[in-house]
Amino acid sequence: MLKLNKGIFISLFIGISICSLSTGVRAEQTSAAEIQQQSKGKLTGRVIDKESEPLPGVTIIISGSTRGVITDENGRFEMEDIEIGSILIASFLGMQDKEFQFLGQEDLTIVLEEQVSELDEVVIVAFGTQKKESVISSISAVKPADLKIPSSNLTTALAGRIAGVISYQQSGEPGLDNADFFVRGVTTFGYAASPLILINGVEMSSSDLARLQVDDIASFSIMKDATAAALYGARGANGVILVTTKEGKEGKASVSVRYETSASSPTRNIELADPVTYMQLYNEAVTTRNPLRVQPYLPEKIDNTIAGTNPYVYPAVDWYKMLFKNQAVNQRLNFNVSGGGKVARYYVAATYTDDKGVLNVDGRNNFNNNINLKRYLIHSNININLTNTTEAIIRTHSTFDNYTGPIDGGTGLYNKIMRSNPVLFPPYFPSDETYPYPSNRILFGNAGITGNYINPYADMVKGYKTYNASTVLAQFELKQNLDFILKGLKIRAMYNETRNIYSDVNRSYRPFYYSVGSYDKYSNTYMLTELNQTTGTDYLDYSEGPKTVESSHYAEAAINYDQIFGEKHAISGMLVGTLRNKQLSNAGSVQLSLPYRNVGVSGRATYAYDNRYFLEANFGYNGSERFDAGHRFGFFPSLGIGYLISNEPFYTEQLKKIMPMFKFKATYGLVGNDNIGDPESRFYFLSQVNMNAGTTRRFGTDFGYTNDRILIQRYANPFISWEVAKKTNIGLEVNLLDAIDINVDLFKEYINVPFVYSSDDGAYRSRSTASQSRRS
Repeated sequence: MLKLNKGIFISLFIGISICSLSTGVRAEQTSAAEIQQQSKGKLTGRVIDKESEPLPGVTIIISGSTRGVITDENGRFEMEDIEIGSILIASFLGMQDKEFQFLGQEDLTIVLEEQVSELDEVVIVAFGTQKKESVISSISAVKPADLKIPSSNLTTALAGRIAGVISYQQSGEPGLDNADFFVRGVTTFGYAASPLILINGVEMSSSDLARLQVDDIASFSIMKDATAAALYGARGANGVILVTTKEGKEGKASVSVRYETSASSPTRNIELADPVTYMQLYNEAVTTRNPLRVQPYLPEKIDNTIAGTNPYVYPAVDWYKMLFKNQAVNQRLNFNVSGGGKVARYYVAATYTDDKGVLNVDGRNNFNNNINLKRYLIHSNININLTNTTEAIIRTHSTFDNYTGPIDGGTGLYNKIMRSNPVLFPPYFPSDETYPYPSNRILFGNAGITGNYINPYADMVKGYKTYNASTVLAQFELKQNLDFILKGLKIRAMYNETRNIYSDVNRSYRPFYYSVGSYDKYSNTYMLTELNQTTGTDYLDYSEGPKTVESSHYAEAAINYDQIFGEKHAISGMLVGTLRNKQLSNAGSVQLSLPYRNVGVSGRATYAYDNRYFLEANFGYNGSERFDAGHRFGFFPSLGIGYLISNEPFYTEQLKKIMPMFKFKATYGLVGNDNIGDPESRFYFLSQVNMNAGTTRRFGTDFGYTNDRILIQRYANPFISWEVAKKTNIGLEVNLLDAIDINVDLFKEYINVPFVYSSDDGAYRSRSTASQSRRS
């Protein structure tokens, strides 16, 4: 019985022990879960200024990551699953960034103060960012808000806003209203003098920049000197315009809608002589050159024109007033939405613009031949955190243009008005029972035997042109933070695909022209003479214009290192490799149909000591298909130094109140350019031969043999190489009273132009240099 009880006791003891062990394990697991749960929390708060006013639009991100939110209209924000002890940064334009630590507080109130120093501002540079105090290159940053003007074309906003940028607009016609602009003037003898335009790191045209909306721009920078553009190699020889678009932030969806309507009109018109003065001055000009010559305009015509006897026999036409009106009404609509969560963030925008011309529309046509350009733009940026250290970015950008306008365009019609005679014939004659022509036929006026004079009115209403242009861009970028290997080490890769498509169609009829054959001044009646009875038409004809398809591929990979040692030594380095391929589907020749390819490696190294002394070295090593193998690759280094005097110990606090920043900088470097000659001449090291020149050659007995002529259009020249510019820049940056910024740059550019010629002995030699120096 005792043994039985002992066995029961032992069994009960083992059971209780196992049960206790199991309970202990569950307790430990529960404790670990609770601890893990307690290590994260929900962060809520409100951001205000010193006056306790809420600040909407403040960006709050977790330090060292891409997670972030934006405050709402009441300045409030909310973030979930924030680790206890995390450091967060609140930033807002014009305010000082503020760091704070999350310790599990229920509700935080963050007070931001106004920016008292510009030294901590971040400036967009080639393939990255730098603090403003460490930038020694000549870079001008423009606030996107300063580019808002009542125009659908962004390039028209550059004039007068950026030092060193020359901008002018040659036409205000929709579709042809892009402004031409140069950075520090025209610095090349090649065919491409415009700066390189990069939107989100991808080369785009000035038309793509023109279509971009200010609402979608995050930063806009212009790089001027050699150190600023060296990493872009040969593509940056004429300066660089660098634009980045907005990205989404963590938080609720934020929707923005902007609608604009505006009236556009010519800024200035050329004042022309009235028809009577025109005839009098014309007679005077003829008489002064040959006194014996009969004057083209007799006194009878001048007197009847003044009296307005019959406007069809004695016309006095104001061609400009007849064809053009004073203004056009344009419309613009922009919609964008942004937001996201902990893993993904998005920014999506759509834009519609409707720009019209100032041409008068003739109601007798069943088509509208006034200029009308409709543009549609769709843009999106999507950021995805694949891991805590890995970010993927998907960008898409699409633009679609639909154009309708006169055959000659607005500029062509204006030029014809300037060359038209105001008293030779009327724009048209009225159709009545005397002239039983089809009701839809307009009796256009003209002169001569066959009606070969310019009638601007007929050229405007005879038909219309339509074109469709589209650009589609898709981009994928991957960023990896390698702090777990080496603190400050990052790598990234990007691939971009772009398609540009264009096609146009003309539809028009050939006008019937008439002139006054006889006139009875007593009954004030006239008879018309038909000038082109066999060549005019009453129906629309059809002709196709050019159709182009352009495909571009661009790949980029970079490794970057940035670290501070001993609180005073800041070192950074970057190495970038690029590959670009472009191909035209219907180029027109064998050479032009081959892919355009460029490859390059660029690098940058910087050193800063105690935020006072700065050193920067850059290089670009680029290859061009246009040159012979011995000259195909070019090496273009640059070097810059900077001295921030205002950070010296001897710079007193009293002096800092007056002049918070005083910096000296100097740069020198080489920049290459392979866009020389003309775009039709691609491979200078090959002869360009036309095997079917056309003209037949005869030879042999009785010239009985023939063959097609072979024409050598250009001989091979293996010595042609890069156009090299030596650029020097010396600058001062001064801030006065935290209110006035003064930037002074003295620069000089010395250009070596590779004009190569053959001397009498058959040798090739290069020649010609040019230089320029300016202040900006």
